[in-house]
This record gives sequence, C-alpha cells and structure tokens, in this order.
Amino acid sequence: MNKQISVLPGDGIGPEVTAQAQKALEAVAKKFGHDFKFIPVIGGAAAIDAVGDPMPKETIDTCKQTDAVLFGAFGSPKYDNNPNAKVRPEQGLLKIRKELGLYANIRPIFTFDALIHKSPIKKEIVEGADFTVVRELTGGMYFGMKGRTEDGNTAFDTNIYSVYEIERILKTAFEIAGQRRKKLLVVDKANVLATSRLWRETARRMEKDYPSISVDYMFVDNASMKLITTPKDFDVIVTENTFGDILTDEASVITGSMGLMPSASVGTYTSLFEPIHGSYPQAAGKNIANPLAAILSAAMLLETSFNMNAEAKAIKDAVNLSLAQQIRTEDIAEGKAYSTTEVGEFIVNEILK
Repeated sequence: MNKQISVLPGDGIGPEVTAQAQKALEAVAKKFGHDFKFIPVIGGAAAIDAVGDPMPKETIDTCKQTDAVLFGAFGSPKYDNNPNAKVRPEQGLLKIRKELGLYANIRPIFTFDALIHKSPIKKEIVEGADFTVVRELTGGMYFGMKGRTEDGNTAFDTNIYSVYEIERILKTAFEIAGQRRKKLLVVDKANVLATSRLWRETARRMEKDYPSISVDYMFVDNASMKLITTPKDFDVIVTENTFGDILTDEASVITGSMGLMPSASVGTYTSLFEPIHGSYPQAAGKNIANPLAAILSAAMLLETSFNMNAEAKAIKDAVNLSLAQQIRTEDIAEGKAYSTTEVGEFIVNEILK
C-alpha cells in the first residue's frame, strides 16, 4: 500500500522523538511490503525563526494533501519567557487544528505491566486501568474572543460552543464507546457554566440515538479526583477543550510518565498523531528523550488512518518488549539508561525480526 505522511517535527525534543517514530514506520513498511513517503514540513518556533510564521500556508497545504501527519511538539523558552511576544509557537498548533478541522483529540490511557511500579499511584489502583479521553479541540476558550482592557489591568477569554460543535464531538465519543465497553462519561461544569449546560442538554438529547451506550455525567472537579482514585471505573470520557487539556495531562501520571502516551487528532481533513508530552526544551539535543510516546503515536496512525492493525501491533509489541527488557531512556530506566536513538534502534530491529 502506498501512503504519504507529512512529518512535522517542531521544537525541542520533537525532532528527536519524531525521527524514531518515522524509523519505526519505515521498518513496518519494509516488513509488510508498504511504500510510505515521508514529506517534511515546518511549524512552531522553528518556523517562526525560519519564515516568521508558526504555521506557514505551505505546511497546511502539504498536510491536507497527505494521508496523515506525524507531529512532534511545539514550544520554546525563547517565546515562553517573553510575555510580550506577538507571535508564539502555540499559535501554529491552534492554526493547524483549525485548518485541518481537527475537532476530536483522542487520548488512550493505559498501563504497562513492566512499569506499574513507576506510577506514583498505588499498584492496586492503576493496574488494569484502560480508558480513552475524547477532547473537543477547536472550540471553547482557546478559540473564543480574548483580550485586555485599554489600561491592561483586566483580561478576558470567552468560552463559546455551538450545538453543532458539541454534537460532532459527542458522536465521535459515542462511536468510540460502542467499540469498547459501552460506557460514556460526559465531564462538564453544568452547575456553573452556560456552555456546560448546553453540552449536557445536547448529550441527553443524543442518548436515545445510542441505546446500547450507558451514559453518565460528572462535574470536572469530581472527575479530576476520580481519575486518580478510581481510574479503572472509566471507559470513555468526553469533555470540552480546556477541561480535556488538563484532565489528559493529569491522567498521564497513571502510566508513570508523560513520555509514554500517544494521541490522535481527527476531523475534517488529514488526521494528526502526536505524543502528549511537550517540547521539553531542557532535554533537546541531548539524545535522552523518551521516544515511546511518539512511536506509539505512529502505531495509532497505522490503526486510525490506514486500518493497518497488524502493523500497529508489531510496533506495540516491540515497545512492550523494550520495556520488559529494560531498554529504556533515563526517565523510566532501572539501571542502565539508553539513549533516544538506542531505544529507537531496538524497536526497529524487533519490528524487522
């Protein structure tokens, strides 16, 4: 099968971990007889430095024309530490989400047998946890009207959602729940926020269209507690943009490291696949970053965009073996710490065996 993949490494450790994910995909193509063409594109701080735009039109156009996007991370201290910067790397991320219509961010949360003890949460609480968070990605406060008063002493961010936006993300969540354990939790703040009340009204109306799905509702503050105390209770969680951003990062501690979790952003055009960790600039260029989340994102790419389940399993099996055999980067090492490239090479070799 012939496929084209845009590669958007971004900033910080993004290029290093994305390179290992690409190598894993190249190994899959070789083993299973596919032809993957990788097309490099720029974005984030790297693009600001190069062309003054965190998301150039050429990058958007290329991504729309390819079959999937493999993405690293955006972010740089050069801009993070400058509150007066007019152009920021994160603007590029919001733009590509909008331009590609990436309204649904899908983040699986699961544990690895070899790393249960690495979680700061007790083994009996997290062992066997396996759920998916579906986060709305192109609405809410991140995209609403924002600004400051003339005197600079007051700022505002407007949280806006339409029924259309809510319906399409709920439809995605209902469908994912139907493929899993048929339990859907809608997380909101309906006791305070008008947008949350619209979310809850819309979800209750849609329940009748999915009679096989058990639907429950929970305020976000309660959900944030339950994620840590009873994570095995969840199957599929759906929520709005800001809540989803916070809850998914919180949920990453269940596995013991943010360097382990992949994600997919799907929508109108090409889907985008990325590790949930950030650009981690402190580790950039040191060859110490954990590439497993990026490599598992490549596995999600194969499953979600190409329907290549056997190929995805080959990657996931290699990742599990690397953990079991202690071929790990320093963030999760027990004994010898391996470099980013060494972990990537081990996984490539296992795929090709």
